[in-house]
Amino acid sequence: MASIQCHYHRTALLLPLKCSTASYPRRLLAASVHTGSAPRIPVYPGHIPLSPFERTFLAVGSAMMALVDPRRGDMVAACGETTAGFTLINLRDAMLNSPEGRRILKDRPRVNTNTLNVERLKSLPDNTFGRAYTRWLDACKINPDSREPVHYIDDPELAYVMQRYRETHDLYHALFALKVSAMPELVLKAFEFANLGFPMTALALGASIKLKPPQRDRLWREFIPWAMKCGSNARCLITVYWEERWEQDLDELKKELGVWDPSVGVSLPPPAAHA
Repeated sequence: MASIQCHYHRTALLLPLKCSTASYPRRLLAASVHTGSAPRIPVYPGHIPLSPFERTFLAVGSAMMALVDPRRGDMVAACGETTAGFTLINLRDAMLNSPEGRRILKDRPRVNTNTLNVERLKSLPDNTFGRAYTRWLDACKINPDSREPVHYIDDPELAYVMQRYRETHDLYHALFALKVSAMPELVLKAFEFANLGFPMTALALGASIKLKPPQRDRLWREFIPWAMKCGSNARCLITVYWEERWEQDLDELKKELGVWDPSVGVSLPPPAAHA
């Protein structure tokens, strides 16, 4: 019955356009990651194995759908997973080379309403990262549970790396107080491409064609150069144990990570502006 449900789920996703590592043969995992051959049984909860043809079809279809309607979170997520390739391996290796990153891989923390004490974060001093995050959540009316679960990454550890990126994306928003409208999202995608290297984040910039000409001009003339320079200069953000940084001063955190704010126009007003 479970196999029937899994097949139906995969088919349904493809029409409109994947257990623990210990129990999964390492040679099969390596073949899946490096050659694109797919295991035909799920290896973690929610895993949907894909054949090479299915993966290619879903990658192309989800990319097209995401460009047509960037609000389709499921298509954006599918595109990110099916095009991640060796980027996830590089990010996992970066985490293994970082003390914080190694602890993240060991602890596998999650960012959602079950793990966050939002009220405690709201009680932190104004210029702490935790307070900035909850202020951003309230201002943008965002729920920490809004991120899609990973389905199409065959290696369970790499699947967690993708899930970690997905759940910390909003923390990058909060770091720079970026709004959630079209242009700020494209600015952050460009930053993520420079910092993390996901192909999907570069593909997303194609949606800039939908911006009004003055917005598009400013995006490419002013904000994309900032994103590429800041993202390239910054520490790899996937290696940051954000849950240990809630009480850190926001300005000190930015200095430590090697980032700075973009020009005005894509960020929320500073708290003092509401006084």
